[in-house]
Amino acid sequence: MLATTTPFLDRTLRHIKPQTFASFSLSKSSKLLHHLLHSVTVGKKQQQQMDTARKPTFNANNNQCPSAKLIFSAAASVAATAMLIRSVAKDFVPLELRDYIFFKIKNLILSFRSEITLVIEEFDGLNENLLYKAAELYLEPTIPPHTKRIKLALPKRQGKISFSLESNEEIVDNFNGAQVKWRLVSKNFPPKNIPGSDPYNPLLLTTEARFFELSFHKKHKETILNNYMQHILEISKELEEKKKTLKLFTLKSDRYSGRIGDMWQALNLDHPATFQTLAMDSDLKRKIMLDLDRFIKRKEYYKRVGKAWKRGYLLFGPPGTGKSSLIAAMANYLNFDVYDLELTEIKGDSELRKLLISTGNKSIIVVEDIDCSLEFQDRLAQTRAMMPQGLHRHMQVPQQQMTLSGLLNFIDGLWSSCGDERIIVFTTNHKDRLDPALLRPGRIDVQIHMSYITPCGFKMLASNYLGITEHPQLLEIEELLKTTKVTPAEVGELLMKDEGTEKVLQGLIQFLQTPLSHAAAEPQPGMSQQ
Repeated sequence: MLATTTPFLDRTLRHIKPQTFASFSLSKSSKLLHHLLHSVTVGKKQQQQMDTARKPTFNANNNQCPSAKLIFSAAASVAATAMLIRSVAKDFVPLELRDYIFFKIKNLILSFRSEITLVIEEFDGLNENLLYKAAELYLEPTIPPHTKRIKLALPKRQGKISFSLESNEEIVDNFNGAQVKWRLVSKNFPPKNIPGSDPYNPLLLTTEARFFELSFHKKHKETILNNYMQHILEISKELEEKKKTLKLFTLKSDRYSGRIGDMWQALNLDHPATFQTLAMDSDLKRKIMLDLDRFIKRKEYYKRVGKAWKRGYLLFGPPGTGKSSLIAAMANYLNFDVYDLELTEIKGDSELRKLLISTGNKSIIVVEDIDCSLEFQDRLAQTRAMMPQGLHRHMQVPQQQMTLSGLLNFIDGLWSSCGDERIIVFTTNHKDRLDPALLRPGRIDVQIHMSYITPCGFKMLASNYLGITEHPQLLEIEELLKTTKVTPAEVGELLMKDEGTEKVLQGLIQFLQTPLSHAAAEPQPGMSQQ
């Protein structure tokens, strides 16, 4: 106000001479003051009229907008007010009350939105969220070409590059008329020291939380939850089967210090054996494949009869008869991973249970040469009981060792139900040495006798190694095989000694005619189910 009225005071005072002030009386002074105040009032009104004339107005007729100065001034006032309210709330309002108020405000705002957002986190507690993994597989082929950032990765021991969304990237998918927006969100948390680690070289635990956000119109809620989620699971399962690289898992040497999921180390299983290349009787191969197909299709059947979805096989026969090749052929046929379980490296029953839990579904668990893998603690106890009193004290027994009951529970006890679609395969060169409790039905469902090579098996080897199906010397070799004990491994080695077909076959005939290879033929190979 003072800045506005000062010009008018200056103009008024210029008309009054300095000598006039000396001759003024009190009445004249009051009149002069009244005149000055009147001049100030008139000047203020004139200034306001001039400011009003310069300010643009916004109305429907002239379509004039407020000035930028006015807009910035209003925004600054709002921001200052918000900061003041926030400061007051922070100092005087309790944290719980603030969270409650903000939660209510957020819900109020969201209630006016027409979109619903679903969150799929990477982990469900300490367990991996299978729906998150399924979403990753599902979204990989749906990434549009115009996506600005795509994450590429070459998983360890795999030859296929995988594509995935970069953080905060968005994909739009359409399903039965519903538009779904996918967005990958990643949040990093400060690293924390792991308790118990070296104080001079502490181990830091870095945490990253990743999750998918699905946004869609609320009218499609039932379609998304009931149909779209099931669609994602079905498509991801098909993609996983196509991308899957078979793995051979073996026990880690440092598994005692790791987590449950880190007890196995994996290698690519590139074994070329298939049922088409196995040197086995054709009828036996057909029976094995039919049994495997029936097992895969009977998920609901096993559930209905109350049995764990697993199947046990026993492969028995002399060394070199193709037991390991048959296991590889089964894995390739079913597209199952293989877990090589070496019982001599397991310290006790509790570790066996942990190993069983850490194996994946759709897998083959292999225990080779079970007849010579263990001296079971139960049998050791019987031996100690039969020894003279006092001598058993000097018998050294491991403090922790697998027991026969622990192995049987591993096969068909409660722990055997911790997983689906599993096949357990035992191999042995001496079936008669196995405990009868191990062979009963329910533990060993199928027994397959892997015998010496038969004429049918030799035809397969001749076709694989030499590329021939007919030859004058083949009949002579087949007759010799009917009365000779020779393994497929021995015949295969002989067929690889030379490149000439005539020379190779002649060498095989000479080998079969030697006295060391003559013997009565063993019983024919076959398969028995219990």
